Amino acid sequence: MDDSSLQRAVSLHQSGNLTEAQALYRAIVKQDPKNFEGLYRLGISFAQQSKFDHAVKWIKRALALRPDFAQGHFDLGSLYGQLGRVALAVKSLERAIACNPDYGEAYHNLGNALNELGQSEEAIAAFDRAIVLTPAIASLYFNRANALKKLLRHSEAIDDYQKALVIEPDHVQALNNLGNCLYETKHFDEATEAFKRAIALNPDYASAHFNLANVQRQCGLWRDAGESLRRVIDIDPGYDYALGALVSLRMYCCDWDAVDRYVPQVIKGVRAGKPTIDPFTFLALNASPADQLICAQTGMRKECPPAPAAIWRGEKYRHDKIRIAYLQGDFSDHPMAHLTVGLFEHHDRSRFETTAIAFDAGKQTPLRQRMVDAFDHFIDVRQTSDQDVAKILRENEIDIAIDGKGYTQDARTNIFALRPAPVQVNYLAYPGTMGAPYMDYIIGDRFVIPPGDEKYYSEQVVRLPDTYLVNDSRRSIAETTPTRAEAGLPENGFVFCAFTNGYKITKPLFDCWLRLLTQVDGSVLWLPAGKNPIVLDNLCTAAEAHGLAPGRLVFADYTATNRGHLARLCLADLSLDTLPYGAHSTASDSLYVGTPIITCRGTTFAGRVGAGLLSAVGLGELITETLDEYENLALKIARDPKFHTALKAKLARNIRTTALFDTARFTRHIEAAYQTMWERAQQGLSPKAFDVPALP
Repeated sequence: MDDSSLQRAVSLHQSGNLTEAQALYRAIVKQDPKNFEGLYRLGISFAQQSKFDHAVKWIKRALALRPDFAQGHFDLGSLYGQLGRVALAVKSLERAIACNPDYGEAYHNLGNALNELGQSEEAIAAFDRAIVLTPAIASLYFNRANALKKLLRHSEAIDDYQKALVIEPDHVQALNNLGNCLYETKHFDEATEAFKRAIALNPDYASAHFNLANVQRQCGLWRDAGESLRRVIDIDPGYDYALGALVSLRMYCCDWDAVDRYVPQVIKGVRAGKPTIDPFTFLALNASPADQLICAQTGMRKECPPAPAAIWRGEKYRHDKIRIAYLQGDFSDHPMAHLTVGLFEHHDRSRFETTAIAFDAGKQTPLRQRMVDAFDHFIDVRQTSDQDVAKILRENEIDIAIDGKGYTQDARTNIFALRPAPVQVNYLAYPGTMGAPYMDYIIGDRFVIPPGDEKYYSEQVVRLPDTYLVNDSRRSIAETTPTRAEAGLPENGFVFCAFTNGYKITKPLFDCWLRLLTQVDGSVLWLPAGKNPIVLDNLCTAAEAHGLAPGRLVFADYTATNRGHLARLCLADLSLDTLPYGAHSTASDSLYVGTPIITCRGTTFAGRVGAGLLSAVGLGELITETLDEYENLALKIARDPKFHTALKAKLARNIRTTALFDTARFTRHIEAAYQTMWERAQQGLSPKAFDVPALP
């Protein structure tokens, strides 16, 4: 065919008659297989129809004829990006740049592709070159800011978002991402302003409303946060995690009617595999372990899927000691720190080399210093990207990496998604499965994960013999105990207490507590005041509806030290566990100071911890199986002073003689678990469930 046929095909193409144009292009290249224009334009026409595989095929044939055609390599890179084949996109864009070193748009797309692959440092270098070549493009600064944010270089990211907004003041995504960056650096007022500017430009921008709700909640503006979340759902009923965030808000406010109204929708969304609620919040709903597994797997796929390429690639390390690293953000005055510091101190340094990977700010306190002194290496990674933390683990040849955050606040699960260590363990902070293929083991005990429940865990289950929850036998209690009057408690009345977060208090449980107050004259329920006045209002309203005087609920102010909290906890007569998410560190607190706690065994890990603790301290008689049994037992203890006194005496003896507060024994058990995990890895065996034998 002559040039007029090609001209006619191009004319049809430009006028939008793609099908006719394609027929003519095909005829041209059939007659002349080396017709570059026909091949290339045929590929472009398929790209315009979103038939990306066909487009790739024809453009590759064209590039075989003209391998130095920069535009073709650029187009091919764009097509690979559309197909999710990002590594091939990078190669094509690099070829485009090799053909035309001043191809600014190719550098821009290359930066985006590299950032998507997790190669953010290389992405920034590409963006830098693109900015030199094409400086006045808002999206360039926006995308470079996204890469900087990924590397936790927040101040630089903020500068770039602001540069993008100078060029394009109405760039709502830049405002939204700027707000997130300011939120993560705790500049809440500025973050609020950024989100509100984005909403003013686009009132239906669901993401900005959702992020504004996060800031409002952080600032204690609970009602405003609720309004923002309802706006998100109005705009987009299926917006990821919006319904779960609203349920979480209501749980923290003890707004039980709203929680009950939304829970069926949440369960339905979880079972459909939708990102409806975050896995941690879901633990506090009355859900089955099977549903918890689905929720965790959905969250993992959405937020922290396995990296395309693992950092550890099967190398065998040969060390004199097993190298273990604890990754967490709780190395300061945090409940987990008070529990774990003794474990870190008791590790056998002749057999284990220990590293702390600290995510937290780390105020210099005596506890923080104990933590630092307990480890062979203490590494602050607050400003270190996930990729670089993973590299630190690999470069230090860590044998076993322990995730001490799971899906809790400020978790950095993407470090583990990069697979930096031969053995990766879910332990302590997150009481449930992570649903992640890169987590090899979860550490539990026979109470929290009873035999038969292994199928609800993606990890291999390792059971410790006494309890999975470590305790520090060196915790100190303030020398001065306040009087009951100083704590606002009655001098002689029975004191029930539940030092728990509002989200763990459910309506059936609180009704049970109120019935106890009604049946035990002069008794009070002692609760933490917290920082949310809506909780206090709702609890007091519920108490008044049961005919109880306002003084029957006593709210304790925040104490500056854990020592002071433990001292005042001695004033309570009986601690009441929660359900379905039970007390963990708070249960340990109660038992440590000699205050008995009763529990109702739940159906999931989070609701069974109390049972394990009571068994380990030799008070199995305080474990119940139903709320009716729980209420009857609490009533018996409160009404029978001799029984109550005998329980306290037994607990006082057992604190010194049973396994619960024997930190050295616990450490030997968990070290035996690490040893078995390490040996299997050294032998090239896959992870396998096992129980750790009890020491004599």
